[in-house]
Amino acid sequence: MATQHSPLLAAENGDGQDPAVAGQAYFDQIIEDDSRVEPRDWMPDAYRKTLIRQISQHAHSEIIGMQPEGNWISRAPSLKRKAILMAKVQDEAGHGLYLYSAAETLGTPREVLNDQLLAGKARYSSIFNYPARSWADMGAIGWLVDGAAICNQVPLCRASYGPYARAMVRVCKEESFHQRQGFEILLELANGTPAQKQMAQEAINGMYAPALMMFGPPDSDSAHSSQSMAWNIKRFSNDELRQRFVGMIAEQVKVLGLTLPDDDIRFNKDTGKWEYGELDWQEFNEVLAGRGPCNAQRMERRREAHENGAWVREAAAAFAAKRAQKEQVA
Repeated sequence: MATQHSPLLAAENGDGQDPAVAGQAYFDQIIEDDSRVEPRDWMPDAYRKTLIRQISQHAHSEIIGMQPEGNWISRAPSLKRKAILMAKVQDEAGHGLYLYSAAETLGTPREVLNDQLLAGKARYSSIFNYPARSWADMGAIGWLVDGAAICNQVPLCRASYGPYARAMVRVCKEESFHQRQGFEILLELANGTPAQKQMAQEAINGMYAPALMMFGPPDSDSAHSSQSMAWNIKRFSNDELRQRFVGMIAEQVKVLGLTLPDDDIRFNKDTGKWEYGELDWQEFNEVLAGRGPCNAQRMERRREAHENGAWVREAAAAFAAKRAQKEQVA
């Protein structure tokens, strides 16, 4: 275990060693051994800040990501579809809670993280700033968006920070269900009427590029990717994950009998890797800057939900205070 025989603890017990030096040496050894850093272990400030940024952005994405799907629950085409979509939205809420809890082990309360989101100081995944105009978009979100999430998040189950890695195990299992649900929606539409098949194709056309951008900017423009990999938080670069994802969906789309809106997708026999067309990174930066199709709407709905839920938070706080008072008396 990462917390056993820590030289930092030895330094604190008075062996004369500088705690910071001992802590850094111990941290470096954990990373070299590909082991796990736990909340009570010493860690560099930059490592802690990187984790808080990444985990909180991930948590915010899960919470904001409930909006486009929640909007379709009442309009799903059958009771079965409504029940499945409700279960998926509920899962996303749970993922956000897991991740906020993981971030709290780093010393930042979820209230602080939530205030940062509501104030527009924190980011979430750019994909959730695009509209979901048809039922087929629910399929495209499940297949492409959740599929990209799985591709990105499965390696995070081996992240060097213990609470994050353990949270990701359950998240990835549930995301796998989401991806299959989306694929099944598209498959049924693709085998339906010509109009339904066209609706499925249009949904893929709209979600394809934003889904590929979910992995982040190109490696040459990424400010955090290389350091996260050096710390074993990430295992693969943005471009490696994006290329792996393209290879997956290029085969899966054949089963749907549909196409990906990219004429440059091809398998390079010389390199053994899939290649794809250039993405519009100016659009990506515009969305991140708050100028996407649905940025304002998503944040307005989030702030509204936060205000409407004030009475629940107040009641929970009052109950917790009353219980604590009883425990003190006892």
